Amino acid sequence: MQPKAQLLGLPSYEPGKPIEEVKKELGLTKIIKLASNENPFGSSPKVTEAIKDAASQTAIYPDGYARTLRQAVAKTYHVKEDQLIFGNGSDEVIQFLCRTFLEKGTNTVTAHPTFSQYKLNATIEGASIREVPLKDGVHDLDAMLEAIDENTKIVWVCNPNNPTGTYVNKEAFEKFLNQVPPHVIVVSDEAYYEYVTADDYPETIPMLERYKQLIILRTFSKAYGLAALRVGFGVANKELISYLQPVRPPFNNVSFGQIAAATALSDQGFIKECVEKNNAGMKQLELFCDRHRLTYYPSETNFLLIELGRSGDEVFKALLKEGFIVRSGNPLGFSTAIRITIGKKEDNEALFQALERVLFQTPLTTQPS
Repeated sequence: MQPKAQLLGLPSYEPGKPIEEVKKELGLTKIIKLASNENPFGSSPKVTEAIKDAASQTAIYPDGYARTLRQAVAKTYHVKEDQLIFGNGSDEVIQFLCRTFLEKGTNTVTAHPTFSQYKLNATIEGASIREVPLKDGVHDLDAMLEAIDENTKIVWVCNPNNPTGTYVNKEAFEKFLNQVPPHVIVVSDEAYYEYVTADDYPETIPMLERYKQLIILRTFSKAYGLAALRVGFGVANKELISYLQPVRPPFNNVSFGQIAAATALSDQGFIKECVEKNNAGMKQLELFCDRHRLTYYPSETNFLLIELGRSGDEVFKALLKEGFIVRSGNPLGFSTAIRITIGKKEDNEALFQALERVLFQTPLTTQPS
């Protein structure tokens, strides 16, 4: 047996240990997870009731067209139903794009560091990846333009960017779109859209009328609190969407996910409340960093990437023993940083106490190379 050559040596996704397993392993009674940018306040209470009502329908296949959800999203964002494609998380829409447009002899342009799934899926399809370093933590759009050639099929703009939390503003993004050749698809991945508060963040959906090669990705896994149900979508002009549809599995969104997402979308009051709490938690974390002279990238998301000047892996391990799961910056491209998801007020305060013990009282075993 021999897989595709490009799969040899390609790392697979390694999920973190389940919380219960970590508790048992370290002898802890409580674990607070602030690692995966989930919404600590959960989902709208309406979602639970909607799922309960659908619980008796498990023997029936999901709606392959996702009609109810499609109508809800189209109405909310003022687009047509045929401008939408739904995925098992926006990750799957990334996969659709790579499978549809990338192959050996083509290339794709990304920032670095950025969301890992762009590179992974492009590699699987045999395409070359051109990574352009971030500039002060933000996409260097001018350098990304220079990396584009006649074989470039897709350019990825993670906005806000994961893992830095930084964003490309409206003026810069429109200038970029005006210069990208028409044969190149521009992906604006907006997983953290609901958390953005910056006045000059680009509202991209109205741009679809002008830029035919633009596709916007959104997800219900973050602010909407539906990470377990894996629902994301892409919105673009109907021609671009039609190219993606043949690679989409017929029942890729389960019924519970569709029902939950449509219900969550209807409760914008809950989202507003979550965003307000996230903003307060972000200020908590920023003040902690300022007090201890820790640098960080200004974030328009629900996480903060913090530079520590010491091994992110070691700080991660030390915090784990304290009962906190955060994300080491090492696999994200920042070896001396950690990424912290904004949690509930009381969890943030408990984390700060643990961080003070780890950073200022406990010597770490290794220093970054």
